[in-house]
Amino acid sequence: MPELRRIPVNGVELNVALAGSGPAVLLLHGFPHTWELWTDIMADLSDHYRVIAPDMRGFGASGGTESGHDAGTLAGDAAALLTALDVSPAAVVGIDAGAPPAFLLALRHPGLVRRLVVMESLLGRLPGAEDFLADGPPWWFGFHSAEPGLAETVLQGQEAAYIDWFLRTGTLGDGVPPAIRNAFVRAYTGRDALSRAFSYYRALPESAVQIEQATTDARLAVPTMALGARPVGSALQRQLRPVADDLVGHVIEDCGHIIPLHRPHALLTLLRPFLAGEDAVTA
Repeated sequence: MPELRRIPVNGVELNVALAGSGPAVLLLHGFPHTWELWTDIMADLSDHYRVIAPDMRGFGASGGTESGHDAGTLAGDAAALLTALDVSPAAVVGIDAGAPPAFLLALRHPGLVRRLVVMESLLGRLPGAEDFLADGPPWWFGFHSAEPGLAETVLQGQEAAYIDWFLRTGTLGDGVPPAIRNAFVRAYTGRDALSRAFSYYRALPESAVQIEQATTDARLAVPTMALGARPVGSALQRQLRPVADDLVGHVIEDCGHIIPLHRPHALLTLLRPFLAGEDAVTA
């Protein structure tokens, strides 16, 4: 089992899972996940790397604040965490809600990031995702970011059923191991926990502005890999292509949105060589 530590960064305590030794790899989860999303990935990578998997601000067992759920602040938390652990530069891997902070971290602090992997997410309003967004964003984006308190009121007492829908859909009906499912449900049960999670969605307009401004002033110089599955596919890769100097992209077939839990072996087949600076095997 990884070691769990509480590490203060930027006025909030992060719950951080740590395992292994060697070059650092920082893993940033999405919704409705915690660091346990990376259980299989950590077990494999920790043979060769110092693997760091925090619950991001406001998620899981980490502390929350009334504000600061935008991608820029979350990227600042990640930078402060790497500094606190004295492990930079690190390879940074982000999925879903963790991808925009990972992207901004690499763009704003290239000295802290040696390689970047982003998957199953969109980066604000950057061009390239028009086909994916042709019918509008996924329905829960609007639900989570509507009138503050509305989604929390509707879902309070029904959290398990709601989280289960995301876990089934995100694995094409296969589901996730019961222990991990239960950890996710615990992390998102209660009005305060839901409100903290939905604050990320309510900050998406601010995050989009941050991403647009950052790509106006800088290019993504670190070697980057964009991974897609269902439903995002190659949309993230298309967004990154105009702003990245060194980009490879893959779509993992027959894989749902929650790649690290649904197809961990396929993900590791791509991660291992990329983190080592080798050519990745096609998934």
